[in-house]
Amino acid sequence: MNKSDITTHEDITTLIHTFYAEVREDDLLGPIFNTIIKDWDHHLNLLVDFWETNLFFVKKYTGNPLAAHVKTDKLNDYQINEYHFGIWLNLWFKNIDALFEGDNAQLAKNRARNMSTFMNMEIFKNKPKL
Repeated sequence: MNKSDITTHEDITTLIHTFYAEVREDDLLGPIFNTIIKDWDHHLNLLVDFWETNLFFVKKYTGNPLAAHVKTDKLNDYQINEYHFGIWLNLWFKNIDALFEGDNAQLAKNRARNMSTFMNMEIFKNKPKL
């Protein structure tokens, strides 16, 4: 089966909705996301805007994902670590590979890899010192 690349708003919407449906069911990630996020429709729309901004270079997203992730770690007793990001990244790659192929699909993987590394490092730096 030939897959197309990620080229439209609808493509990103499909990816985000498919991916986060799986995240919500994941044994490790689901409890974190499902506890923190109260309005999934709103959150998914923000994520679509975020990825459109990052892949298509259109200014749709204006939030602060770093602050949100640091806050999420605090609300989870500072237990979020590289393993959580690894699971998230593996699910992201799995969903992209199942749905798409091409330059933007690869770009989405590369950006997610870079973001997960950065977020993990920043969360670590913001943990309370012993």
